[in-house]
Amino acid sequence: MSKKFLACSLALALIISLAAGAFAATSPFVPIVKNASPAVVNIDVEKVQTRSFSPFPFDDDPIFKRFFGDAFKDFTRSVPMKGRGSGFIVSKEGLILTNNHVVDGVDKISVSVVLSDGNKKTYSATVKGSDPAYDLAVIKIEPDEDLPVLELGDSDALEVGEWVIAIGNPYGFEHSVTVGVISAKNRSIHAQDVNFDDFLQTDAAINPGNSGGPLLDMDGKVIGINTAIVPYAQGLGFAIPVNKAKEIMGDLVSYGHVKRGWLGVSVRNITPEMAKAYKVGGENGAMINDVFKGDPADKAGLKRGDVIVELNGAKIKDSSDFVNKVRTLAPGSIAKIAVVRKGKHMNFNVKLGERPNTVDGRPSTKSENNDISEGSDALKDFGIAKVEKITDSLRRAYKINSNSEGLVITKLDRNSKASTDGEIREGDLLIEVNGQEVKAPEDIKKAVGNDESIVLMIERDGSTYFIMASKN
Repeated sequence: MSKKFLACSLALALIISLAAGAFAATSPFVPIVKNASPAVVNIDVEKVQTRSFSPFPFDDDPIFKRFFGDAFKDFTRSVPMKGRGSGFIVSKEGLILTNNHVVDGVDKISVSVVLSDGNKKTYSATVKGSDPAYDLAVIKIEPDEDLPVLELGDSDALEVGEWVIAIGNPYGFEHSVTVGVISAKNRSIHAQDVNFDDFLQTDAAINPGNSGGPLLDMDGKVIGINTAIVPYAQGLGFAIPVNKAKEIMGDLVSYGHVKRGWLGVSVRNITPEMAKAYKVGGENGAMINDVFKGDPADKAGLKRGDVIVELNGAKIKDSSDFVNKVRTLAPGSIAKIAVVRKGKHMNFNVKLGERPNTVDGRPSTKSENNDISEGSDALKDFGIAKVEKITDSLRRAYKINSNSEGLVITKLDRNSKASTDGEIREGDLLIEVNGQEVKAPEDIKKAVGNDESIVLMIERDGSTYFIMASKN
């Protein structure tokens, strides 16, 4: 090797080293991460599942069966299932924003916070509110010291190509930092339980465990909530725009759910063939597939086959656009809807009802005619938080037979034996309590009396079950 070549190589190595050192010293990401990381928390969850097992390896042996029969087939045990996610602190009082799927249906939530002295402290957390539609949840801890808080930014102002930083707990590697750019906005994901139309896409790595963590802009503000929904993806990360969270956080904290407008229709995109058949000029709009009997749209006169072209003066592009616009409207507000019905333009004023959601986002727990009375409180000690009179909306949501009558169990206490045992489920039709038929919530109080344990007759998937329930 010549001396000249060696000298050039050493000079080049020195230049690269100095450049790398200069970049490290001036990297804009370092101060952002230092400031934001203390407000990012690790969330550990646990759900107890009951599983059947046999303790005998020879229980299929004919001699064994001769003596013991099938008596040992029905052993069960409680198995804790654990998971991890991320979140970030949004108030000094201990409110934390995360994904709904991180904490949905779990029995125990633990939050790890890194204190100012560098030590870690773990708190128990409770769910203040959740929204399956946007996959968001607010949980709360009870801190005994000041907590760092992340400021929420403006996701609408984001531009494709801007730098972003993701912080989270991927695969258990706490406070991992990845960097990328905004690859796209308004991405639609429709797969399994995910049905969302406004994701931010980024090439910053987002993996399982990142879910619920913040996506930060270069001002250190939260502009998205990371959601790991595409396993093993390369350069494909998704986040919920923070402006969606800002819209609903107040409702989640105050009511436990989002008070969202309910019209009472199902819609679909229109094809050129549909546009021609229904005499619609163009292919924009949302066609009504079905109008739910007794709900606001039905009362206002909307019909199957109507094509909705405007909502409150705004043009409707397609069914997703319409659904998103309805989501922003408050219950009780008037929706001005313009439709095309077989070539004729018509206008309707519809007073919206309220649409709470089940875990999978289907309408369930209320409609305008739903009647809930104080009689159902008699079941709260048994882990059944809410029962409601059966309605067409509830029949559709829980697939209840059209000729079945009773009361629908629409909410269980997460921490109750009824919930953890799994014998009682949301959507079960309650027919009798202690042998007495219940047709209205007020019938329950009389049937329960002062009993410490009760027998419930329920219907589920067309079959009838008798279940013993005890006070918690």
